[in-house]
Amino acid sequence: MKAANSNTQQPFKILHFHTHFPRVSSLYLFFFSSLKTAQKNSSRLITPLSFFFFWYFWVFYFILKTRNQTAMQLHVSPSLRHVTVFPGKGVREFIKVRIGSRWVSYRMLFYSLLFFTFLLRFIFVFSTVDTIDGDLSKCSTIGCLGKRIGPRILGRMESNVPEVIYQILDEAISKEEVEPKSDIPQTLHDFMADIKQTTPDAKAFALKLRQMVLLLEQRTRKAKIQEYLYRHVASSSIPKHLHCLALKLANEHSNNAAARLQLPSADLVPTLVDNSYFHFVLASDNVLAASVVSKSLIKNALRPRKFVLHIITDRKTYAPMQAWFSLHPLAPAVIEVKALHQFDWLSKGKVPVLEAMEKDQRVRSKFRGGSSAIVAKNNTEKPQVIAAKLQALSPKYNSLMNHIRIHLPELFPSLNKVVFLDDDIVIQTDLSALWDIDMNGKVNGAVETCRGEDSFVMSKRFKSYLNFSHPLIANFDPNECAWAYGMNIFDLEAWRKTNITLTYYHWLEQNLKSDLSLWQLGTLPPGLIAFHGQVHVIDPFWHMLGLGYQDNTTLSDAETAGVIHFNGRAKPWLDIAFPQLRPLWAKYIDFSDKFIKGCHIRVS
Repeated sequence: MKAANSNTQQPFKILHFHTHFPRVSSLYLFFFSSLKTAQKNSSRLITPLSFFFFWYFWVFYFILKTRNQTAMQLHVSPSLRHVTVFPGKGVREFIKVRIGSRWVSYRMLFYSLLFFTFLLRFIFVFSTVDTIDGDLSKCSTIGCLGKRIGPRILGRMESNVPEVIYQILDEAISKEEVEPKSDIPQTLHDFMADIKQTTPDAKAFALKLRQMVLLLEQRTRKAKIQEYLYRHVASSSIPKHLHCLALKLANEHSNNAAARLQLPSADLVPTLVDNSYFHFVLASDNVLAASVVSKSLIKNALRPRKFVLHIITDRKTYAPMQAWFSLHPLAPAVIEVKALHQFDWLSKGKVPVLEAMEKDQRVRSKFRGGSSAIVAKNNTEKPQVIAAKLQALSPKYNSLMNHIRIHLPELFPSLNKVVFLDDDIVIQTDLSALWDIDMNGKVNGAVETCRGEDSFVMSKRFKSYLNFSHPLIANFDPNECAWAYGMNIFDLEAWRKTNITLTYYHWLEQNLKSDLSLWQLGTLPPGLIAFHGQVHVIDPFWHMLGLGYQDNTTLSDAETAGVIHFNGRAKPWLDIAFPQLRPLWAKYIDFSDKFIKGCHIRVS
């Protein structure tokens, strides 16, 4: 320290502050008492901070005591080489500190020191108060704070588990371990009893635990594969009661003239092409399912006389379907039942959908094999992968009813807009409001399936359906949000101005040529590509998905949706349906009906 003189550069003032000795003394006593309390309540000393604050307050105490002034000024030279403290009423230098030459910026050095000074004060108060609170399990000193925060910054936590356990559990699985052994504990109770008897070291404990986990993993995998196989068989077969219903209705159609009525009647035929009505299209070969969709649609309609439902079916189901709706009219709504072979467009020349189905069936039978072969040949694949391969064998993926929606503009050339319905849905609200939605020139109004509270159901993106390792698919965005079939608004007028249908069949052909390497199942993957850029997102209220492959959806949540969709294997007309959700579908069936009773169709 040295006295200032008039030859030095004129310093510039950066700080002017007033303070009083009693305030400084009280503040010092507070920090000193905090230090003593912290050291008393904690085994960790805070000596670095103690010395810092002792120096800090004693220096200012000495300044105030010596000068007996109420105001002071802190000055820094223009070169930032000198820091000087002046009395408030004098010009004589009191403290002057010279800083040596450095390659770093002195201005930056000064401000950094000033910043860290105040930062250390804050950390000191924080750690001291934390210790005073009495939580001895927490670190409060600087050293302990680093020890506590450091591992979290590095992404790891301290562990009390011996390293040898990690080494044993992380070893590759050998063939000998896969083979069953009699000395492996079968249950957790057996495992604990064995451990208590032998009192092993950490390595022996890890080996025993590894053997038991591998055994349980093998059993779980086998059980899951069997479950998926049984569900595949159950969902792919025609239930006895549905087969019975079709036979009884076909017999009624041939014997009862009332079951062969023209649908609709002659006076209502003009409504089939009248765009002032609300037109719905349902493609199904399941009479019971179609009856639930149609009844739920009309029952919840506010203006049922303005509703026109076009039911499309195949040749074998036409007679039972006509018999059912002839004997169970839904007046005042208009119901049309029509078989595919009755459409003029479908009976002329080559039909792309039929050719695609034939090729698809040949490729799948050659590429996949039967369900038993899929299960027998997979000893290492995850159960979910095997389930996807089994699902590819489902008859619905090679059903004409599943592909027919891509030809809606040709099937209904006079209509401008239709709502297409799958036969595994239930309508719970008036759907006429869908005609008020502005499609903004887009063709397909659909619900997105990548956003929602249910992360399992509403987490589908393009990468969930398409194989992005294939170069033909790589041009699309894998994270683009997918959408759902089941309840879709189709602007047919806008559709006719596009090449969506041709694009759809182009990609079907590409997938067949690549041995189904672009995608494995369903009509949604080619639909995602064909309708790309032509989808208008609608509110999720209009379409709740997932009721056929997971039971996380509660009954109360499902009741709030406008349309619920039993997509998945657990269809509501099957015995494998989820019992808590099936009543939402079953309430639209009249179980006192003679056909229903005669085929022993029950609520559960």
